[in-house]
Amino acid sequence: MFGYVLDEIFGATGHLAPSGHPERPARAEAVRDALLAAGIVGRGRQITTRIASDEELARVHGGSYLDDLTRTIPGKTGWLDADTYFSPGTWNAARMAAGSTAQLVTDVLDGALVQGISVVRPPGHHATRDRAMGFCLLNNVAVAAVAARARGAARVAILDWDVHHGNGTQDIFWDDPSVLYLSVHQYPYYPGSGAPTELGGAGAKGATVNVGLPHGSGDADYAAVFDHVFLPAITKFRPDLILVSAGFDAFQHDPLAGMRVTHDGFAAMAHRLRALAEKLTGGKIVAVLEGGYDLDGLAGGMTRVLSAFAAPASPLPPVSPLPTNPVARAAIEGTLAAHAAAGVAIPAAEVMP
Repeated sequence: MFGYVLDEIFGATGHLAPSGHPERPARAEAVRDALLAAGIVGRGRQITTRIASDEELARVHGGSYLDDLTRTIPGKTGWLDADTYFSPGTWNAARMAAGSTAQLVTDVLDGALVQGISVVRPPGHHATRDRAMGFCLLNNVAVAAVAARARGAARVAILDWDVHHGNGTQDIFWDDPSVLYLSVHQYPYYPGSGAPTELGGAGAKGATVNVGLPHGSGDADYAAVFDHVFLPAITKFRPDLILVSAGFDAFQHDPLAGMRVTHDGFAAMAHRLRALAEKLTGGKIVAVLEGGYDLDGLAGGMTRVLSAFAAPASPLPPVSPLPTNPVARAAIEGTLAAHAAAGVAIPAAEVMP
């Protein structure tokens, strides 16, 4: 059975956006409405939302940073930087997003559930250990990954397909060899990080994997990244759990980016990860909402992801060819070369089990 986090606090009753801001309550509401209309959620179990404990947050974020947020945000309206706003309900919504995602992951590890999605906001993957940025205050997927480790998972893989590089997640796990962080993103683009030579700290070399694709990349390019880089890297790592930072701003009509991924493209990525999870983790996989600002792209994308997760596992498809776009091909080859040069080579696609 799959689980899901859906709650009005992540819509219009919690984190309220200034007029015209793209990270708005309608994002979570669009996903909720699409999942209900598709009849998918009725087949799973809704997770009761809860606030992340101080201990859960302190495993990921610095104490002085959390103290600053506690003093600054509750009951107030303002900005933490030029992009990242807060409203009177933001602090409660942010702690609920982190805590509920951690609870979903805990339930998956405990065997009560097998797969899940967490439809939460504010998003999290730009939040570093000590800084809010890019619409993000608390790093939801990082809190969930550390909760999984505390629950007994020896290794956790986080795959981030948001169009923006998840600099916060990379920062938090830079020196942690027990967490594999993989990101495919538009490059160069905000926040400017995510070069192929960013491989992880001295004690975790190779546990960070970045593929920066050019503007205009689409379904076939993303499939090639998965088949030639991500699936082999995850197979080599052999995680106990796969987490997905599931942003949908690589969608072909998203207003904040320039990629060309379709709903079918997101479904193909989800099917690949579902099949790999069946081989490596007993099916344990959870997707956490990040970006995505075209409501149709967001709603349809997450619906296709949950459909892929909830369906019976199917075999991995044949390995995709490398991209015909020479810049996209060079991005994949550059990542593979950087890891090989550092002595942490990613296996060739054809040797995957």
